Amino acid sequence: MSASAAEVLPSGGGALEFLDLGGDIVARSPAQLFWRRLRHDRVAIASLAFIVFLIVIALAAPLVVSLLGLPGPDVQNLSLTDSFGSPLGPSLAHPFGVDQLGEDVMSRVIYGTRVSLEVGIIGTGISTVIGVTVGMFAGFYRGWVDTLLSRFMDIVLSIPILLLGLGLAAACSVHGCVKGLIQPGLATIIFIICIATWPYVARIVRGLVLSMREREFVEASRALGASDMRIMFREILPNLAAPIIVYSSLLIPTNILFEAALSFLGVGIRPPTPSWGAMIAQAAPIFNTAWWFMVFPGLALLLTVLAFNLLGDGLQDALNPRNAQ
Repeated sequence: MSASAAEVLPSGGGALEFLDLGGDIVARSPAQLFWRRLRHDRVAIASLAFIVFLIVIALAAPLVVSLLGLPGPDVQNLSLTDSFGSPLGPSLAHPFGVDQLGEDVMSRVIYGTRVSLEVGIIGTGISTVIGVTVGMFAGFYRGWVDTLLSRFMDIVLSIPILLLGLGLAAACSVHGCVKGLIQPGLATIIFIICIATWPYVARIVRGLVLSMREREFVEASRALGASDMRIMFREILPNLAAPIIVYSSLLIPTNILFEAALSFLGVGIRPPTPSWGAMIAQAAPIFNTAWWFMVFPGLALLLTVLAFNLLGDGLQDALNPRNAQ
């Protein structure tokens, strides 16, 4: 064995240490261990690369459309339809074809990436913050606080979210609701998603805090005179980072599908803003004659949701100390 060889020593906390022949012990940090496990998961890395690609496409959508020589997403050109008004299929000038109004499908798919990622990431971020806060208080204080917050979660979970979305769209489609504060669109979709998803995060966090509040490090912090807020958000919360990250990554594709479903039902993003769900709904009546109008936005939705799901699975494995290699 050469002098540079190293022996892998598992530590009690799931971390790995490397002992070389010179007797020096080099420990790996949790972040290094996480990246070491994740980069060996080729499926998760490929999914992460695809998600980064989507984010770049969404941020630089006008530049991408311009570089590809495509018209804007709301530019109509009826000369791109045949004599019967049916849209023309894929071509060199329009790789994904056009729709009934002569709008370029590829351009609309690119701009639709913005809507899906905004809804998925922003909606998940807000609902995660709400859920973590409520779950922390419910699990830490227990008693009547836990009972009150848990029953409130049950009430929210009993709300039929799709019916709520349909009702808001019907009631607020003309003049809005609450003096115009609620209008159909991106903000309302994110609001509905936050209502629908934060109780799931809160329940998971509550269960973890119930067990973690009895740990020795919490008792030590309490003995040193630390306040409840410091114990919750400086001692307990960092230890919940792994499950929160994993569940949030798996919640993003669910929210993207939820936005697509609402847009498909006509209560989501309002025209002319492109949305994959709305495009699929518009393509349904003419699928037999214009398959490309449904296939390409549907494929974009499928690949995006699949990438987030596969990345979530990879994060779950990489953040699990039992999977140390």
